[in-house]
Amino acid sequence: MDINIHVTFLPHTDPEASLAFYRDTLGFELRKDVGYENMRWLTLGPVGRPDSNIVLYPPNADPAVTEEESRVVLEMMAKGTFASIMLATPDLDSVFAQIQGSLEKSGAEVMQEPTDQDWGQRDCAFRDPAGNTVRMQQVK
Repeated sequence: MDINIHVTFLPHTDPEASLAFYRDTLGFELRKDVGYENMRWLTLGPVGRPDSNIVLYPPNADPAVTEEESRVVLEMMAKGTFASIMLATPDLDSVFAQIQGSLEKSGAEVMQEPTDQDWGQRDCAFRDPAGNTVRMQQVK
């Protein structure tokens, strides 16, 4: 079988702050910016990799989600326990330094500096402006 991950979804609470992190800090290209009423869906991905996409969506966009469920989702986002994504890079320390230098503008924050984990992986972690966990692993 030939299967790839094409799109993953992460909620956002502020489209401009999300663009500042994913586009301006991580260097992803903005592929789509779709608005409806007072909501925006942003599709971004690594430059030169059109088959790899992150869609940042408004967490209150689904009409099937009740007000109580929406409140719980927003609380979990604020604590960083609702959604996450794992990214990879061949030069973790250099990428971490570049990202760390740009975080103030985006509203994101460092959760963990590059660390050699007990399971043998070297990684670091950030919280994006909406509270999502963005982990990044060293790959060869």
